[in-house]
Amino acid sequence: MRSYLDFEKPVAELEAKVEELRAMQAAGNATDIAEDIGRLETKAAMALRDLYAELTPWQKTQVARHPERPHCLDYINALIPEFIPFAGDRKFAEDEAIVGGFGRFRGESICVIGHEKGSSTESRLKHNFGMARPEGYRKAVRLMEMADRFDIPVLCLVDTAGAYPGIDAEERGQAEAIARSTEACLNLGVPNVAVILGEGGSGGAVAIATANRVLMLEHAIYSVISPEGAASILWRDTTKAQDAATNMKITAADLTAFGIIDGIITEPIGGAHRDPAAAIAATGEVVANAFAELKGLNRETVRRQRRDKFLAIGRNLE
Repeated sequence: MRSYLDFEKPVAELEAKVEELRAMQAAGNATDIAEDIGRLETKAAMALRDLYAELTPWQKTQVARHPERPHCLDYINALIPEFIPFAGDRKFAEDEAIVGGFGRFRGESICVIGHEKGSSTESRLKHNFGMARPEGYRKAVRLMEMADRFDIPVLCLVDTAGAYPGIDAEERGQAEAIARSTEACLNLGVPNVAVILGEGGSGGAVAIATANRVLMLEHAIYSVISPEGAASILWRDTTKAQDAATNMKITAADLTAFGIIDGIITEPIGGAHRDPAAAIAATGEVVANAFAELKGLNRETVRRQRRDKFLAIGRNLE
């Protein structure tokens, strides 16, 4: 059964009526209602299209967090054949919030690193809702250094509310681990591409999203803090999260205008959760094009292009 967001209520009602008529038709309790079903389906599709054409930043935040939205492992399973996951940071432990390993993308070797939120209660607990501890970022550094050594490009799939803020993470050097991971991204001599799949939260996202090309799905968000966190700090009132989302400029369109991201990946009407296969396929095409633009560049050019890109953000926003 499909899960609807609060603002999707008009669409939910129409689609529920369609399902009701389909059930009546299947049971033989009604005749000649095919035309009514078709008319309602058209009306529901138009309502969905109009609704998603005018989403507010807060509504986009809700879509980005939708529990049925495809996650990192869904993209890996669909786009990266022969994927071999690596575990552990070789210092403390394995962190399931960050998935990483090597596989093939369009016939070429690739290193993939990404946040995995999980898609069920059990898997969400296993992956800590995509919130990595220090060992997750140290695992990412380990993989990036290995990819760089063997001249393998790096793809990072970002989907996290932020790095895990627990006491144990702070005791093991969370801030240092994030900084080291960001540094590893900047030092790569091979091309790297990052895609914001859903939430791109704070340093937990930047730690693996400091890339030659940063892409975002159409209804993803990318910010230094969550709207709820910003509202709590600015107004001491989390109910003002909608206002915070609007003022923080966290949508793909806003971030493109500021030059912070390099491209937007169009989602199916109704969001990636409505048609995960189409969303994943579209992402694969845009990622392939991004790597094609970077192919053939020497190591120093790759590093300089990446560093210039991030230095320009600060200069352009002054």
